[in-house]
Amino acid sequence: MDELNQALKDIVVEFEDADRSTGRLVEAIGRPFGRTGLRDAAAEFEEAWDDKRDTLKGHLLELQKQVEGVRDGWESLDRELASHLEGA
Repeated sequence: MDELNQALKDIVVEFEDADRSTGRLVEAIGRPFGRTGLRDAAAEFEEAWDDKRDTLKGHLLELQKQVEGVRDGWESLDRELASHLEGA
């Protein structure tokens, strides 16, 4: 559970880093041969992906919180059962 929780946190960080790099592709393309068609298509893709990435990031955050809750619940149950066994 710890590994899954950390992996989800890492993925969310990657998505946040990707948000910051939006626009680099469009800038890198420039205006080859004085035309903007490729640049415009890349900008359109970036905008659509930004929206989808934000939605996916929200779902991943919710999943990560649920995983963390389950992990915490299991750890609490484990400690409680251990203390009962030690007291018996």
